[in-house]
Amino acid sequence: MKKTGSIYIGIMLVLIIASYMWINRQKETAKVKVYHDNPMGPIHLTKAEFIAKVANFEKNPTEWKYLGDKPCIIDFYATWCGPCKMVAPILEDLAKQYHGKINIYEINIDGEQEIANAYGIQSIPTIYFCPMKGAPQVAQGAMPKESFQKVITEVLLKK
Repeated sequence: MKKTGSIYIGIMLVLIIASYMWINRQKETAKVKVYHDNPMGPIHLTKAEFIAKVANFEKNPTEWKYLGDKPCIIDFYATWCGPCKMVAPILEDLAKQYHGKINIYEINIDGEQEIANAYGIQSIPTIYFCPMKGAPQVAQGAMPKESFQKVITEVLLKK
C-alpha cells in the first residue's frame, strides 16, 4: 500500500513539474511573438513609437491627426485573446502582400494601456484602418482575410 501511494505522489509531482514547464514555455513563446519585429510582418509599437509614427494623442487628445507616411492598419490585441490569435496570421500575410504600400502595426493593450484608453478600446481585436487623409475606419472582432483586403483596396489604397 505504501508503494502504491508513493508511486501516485511521484506521478503527481512529475505532472505538476511538466505542467509548470509547459506554462513557462508558452509564456516565453508569447513574449517572443509580442516583441519580435519581423521587417515583413506587423510592427509592434510602444507608446513613444505610436506617438512618433501614428498619432500624438497627448498633443491632440480630441482630434485625429495621422503622422504616417503611408496608410496603416493598427491591430489592438492581447496575447490571451482567441480571436486576436485568429487575426495574427492574416496580418502576417497582409504585411508581406502589401509591403511598402501600407504599414501594419500591433498594439498589445496589456502593455500599452494608455494608448488603448486614449482610443476607447473596449473589446479586442479592434482594428483601425487609417488612410492618409480623414478619420480611421474601425472594425471590431476577427475578420476574414478577404474583408481586410477589401478595406485595404477601397479605403487605404483608394486613388
